[in-house]
Amino acid sequence: MGQVITIANQKGGVAKTTTTINLAASLGSLGKKVLLLDLDPQGNATMGSGVDKHDLAFSSCEVLLGEANFRQATYSPKDLGYDVVPANGDLTAAEVGLMDAPLREKRLRLAMEDVRKEYDYLLIDCPPSLNMLTLNALVAADGVLVPIQTEYYALEGLSALMGTILKIQKSANTQLDIVGILRTMHDPRNNLANDVSAQLIQYFGDKVFRTIIPRNVRVAEAPSHGLPILMYDKTSRGALAYLDLAKEMLAAEAGA
Repeated sequence: MGQVITIANQKGGVAKTTTTINLAASLGSLGKKVLLLDLDPQGNATMGSGVDKHDLAFSSCEVLLGEANFRQATYSPKDLGYDVVPANGDLTAAEVGLMDAPLREKRLRLAMEDVRKEYDYLLIDCPPSLNMLTLNALVAADGVLVPIQTEYYALEGLSALMGTILKIQKSANTQLDIVGILRTMHDPRNNLANDVSAQLIQYFGDKVFRTIIPRNVRVAEAPSHGLPILMYDKTSRGALAYLDLAKEMLAAEAGA
């Protein structure tokens, strides 16, 4: 069965979608079969993977509402090395529809069961808030990867997310674990960034990935071309960092 990893943070602007796209591409480049599930109505992971969110036959919206299955909603963008279940603004309506639906927080988990065996990794990109979409992603997941920008306010957002994860562990998904905390958009010349990085290691120890994603212009440019950084500029610092992250994850899994 493929490992389901939800990339989540209740705070926006922490490179959550960027991490989902580039981790999917990096794992794919290392020979893993990967599915990226976009669960954010903004559809940024969809567009950043070269899929037009305005021209979808089926999306994650229909999957959640039971109007399509995963295979019907899966796209395989050329040369990216991973598959995509896309999203667009229709997901907002799906969230409303789920409020009164039976098993509302387990809809994604149940829909995902028949495709998990086809992939090594299923990565879920969430909206930057705790809502029914994020709840479905956390209930469906084996683990949570938390991107966090190395700045002061990010620590406050992380505390809120940890509280949410603890509640879900106690109720809807007892197997949920933290895959790791990823420091993103890091500038080592910034003393505050280095202080926050040190605090993360102090409090979370080996849950903090050794890999650090640097602030990198090429990473920011890549989505406008509908490409992961690995396909846009494979020699950039950002591309090499995300490739290192994928290798660190695979090494940790092999040693578990």
